[in-house]
Amino acid sequence: MEQFQYYTPTKVIFGKDTHKQVGTVIRSYGFHKVLFHYGSGSIKRTGVYDQIVQSLNESGIEFVELGGVEANPKISLARKAAQLCIDENVEMILAVGGGSVLDSAKSAAAGAANHCDPWLFSIGEKVLEKTLPVGAVLTISASGSEMSNSCVMTNEDCWLKRGFNTDLNRPLFAIMNPELTYTVSPYQTACGITDIMMHTLERYFCFNTDVALTDRIAEGLLKSVIEAGKVAIENPTDYEARATLMWASSMSHNNLTGNGRDYFMRCHQIEHELSGMYDRVAHGAGLAIIFPAWAKFIYQNEKALPHFCQYANRVWGIDMDFAHPERTALLGIEATENYFKSIGMPVRLRELDIDDSKIDEMAEKCTFFGKRVLRDYIPLGKEEIKKIYQLGL
Repeated sequence: MEQFQYYTPTKVIFGKDTHKQVGTVIRSYGFHKVLFHYGSGSIKRTGVYDQIVQSLNESGIEFVELGGVEANPKISLARKAAQLCIDENVEMILAVGGGSVLDSAKSAAAGAANHCDPWLFSIGEKVLEKTLPVGAVLTISASGSEMSNSCVMTNEDCWLKRGFNTDLNRPLFAIMNPELTYTVSPYQTACGITDIMMHTLERYFCFNTDVALTDRIAEGLLKSVIEAGKVAIENPTDYEARATLMWASSMSHNNLTGNGRDYFMRCHQIEHELSGMYDRVAHGAGLAIIFPAWAKFIYQNEKALPHFCQYANRVWGIDMDFAHPERTALLGIEATENYFKSIGMPVRLRELDIDDSKIDEMAEKCTFFGKRVLRDYIPLGKEEIKKIYQLGL
């Protein structure tokens, strides 16, 4: 087990009707004025917007608002939000939505606190040393951004998707009411299920092997999400299934399943170029394509194979073929792919009308134009990344 630090400062307020406490929660921290940041308007259709406004007003919290956050959130709106915070002397940002809204809020908070272009943090030209506090009211179970240290943004001027990690990105509080996810569409629910699984799987397939306890935690989370995911797709108002997915989204990306591991989020890096290039591709849908392609490329590596076999056996119940362990590993990969299909996810690029015309460009961007090689069981340079995209066609 590797040495690690585990830091989870986010206060979690979980359960039915908890979003109606948001004004009281903000007031308890001593804030008086916030930016209310949200997405494309679904919270207005569901009535959540009015409930948030009522709670803020009842607690005497002044607010300015900015909606319009898209999936694969854009740096242009984060810049606008940052300037609004500066102009209005906002003390914190309240993000109401899913991972896209949260990441936009984190980016805006960084820009506002430092009076600079937030994109500079995304591309590593500035290191974040201070930021505005961010609070979350979660409306979709997916990214885990409500407890994570990450922030991923898309720059539509060059169609680059870049992220940066720092503990300063971790939200101050996260209000999680699973009931708010009842109205999430089956497709977006499935995208969220995939993202939750992938945040765990990226850590699970690590470069060290002495992580038995963390393996079991990850396997339990995966099995719970697989089961709850099927229930939530079939019955969107099943509270226990939605609650499992919501809590799992946080646990999958606050690094609980990464403690003691030496890992790298390689599938995420490869997918970022896909949804950065094709903005219509939801992140979870992209991961449902990239993971099986990556796994088929890498699983026979002698360092990777034991973990793939363990995954197949413990998570999917596949009997171990000791004479041909590669068969066990491949069956586990196929079981994952079949599960993604069963919940409505694409598993091939062609299902999203994407051909091979941009593969070279995506691979080039993924290497930061030749400046990096992705860490993996086999180091992934441009040619290896191209092969993974090709396996996903």
